[in-house]
Amino acid sequence: MLNDTGERVIPENMTITNELLIEHVARYHFASDYVYGRVLDFASGAGYGTHILAKKGKGRVDEVIGIDRNPDAVRYAQGTYYHPNSAFAVGDVTDPKLQEELGRFDCIVSFETLEHVAEEEQFLTNVYHLLKPGGTLVLSTPFGKGRGKPCGSPFHVHQLSVAEFMNLFPGYTSTAFYLQRGALIIPATSNENRHYPLGIAICSR
Repeated sequence: MLNDTGERVIPENMTITNELLIEHVARYHFASDYVYGRVLDFASGAGYGTHILAKKGKGRVDEVIGIDRNPDAVRYAQGTYYHPNSAFAVGDVTDPKLQEELGRFDCIVSFETLEHVAEEEQFLTNVYHLLKPGGTLVLSTPFGKGRGKPCGSPFHVHQLSVAEFMNLFPGYTSTAFYLQRGALIIPATSNENRHYPLGIAICSR
């Protein structure tokens, strides 16, 4: 059994009405419409999201690799969420050697990772270089007071403002933004930002 520490989502330890669980599962179902080919799930945690992408991507997804820095989480994922088109491995999202070790991907999914990473620039650089030209990134993070400012979670380095989040992807050829509250995910418009605590970006390299 994987211990439920910090903000880790472990569906087997949670009730079906848990808002955090609903929010996280909804994001992966949303992302499943955008993934194809070879897919990387960055900071895959307990592995349920990697499993969703592999199962819902039947016919479009060749392989999903879930990477997490926690060996216990990787072992739990390997034992709980087997799928013939998925695999799990230990890795750090800021490791500059990841491209050499993993190759490149058609799609990268990274949910609720950015706010935990002090080396933000290295993380985003890794994501960009791990994507094939024309590849798709689906990334989410909670909104807050901005970079370098304290936030309400002891597990977060900081939480970006809406403007900071929307300025993270200058090197991509196209970017679409969405907002999330609970299971609801909608296209972003300026007058709705303050009512939705989470942002999702879909970027083409």
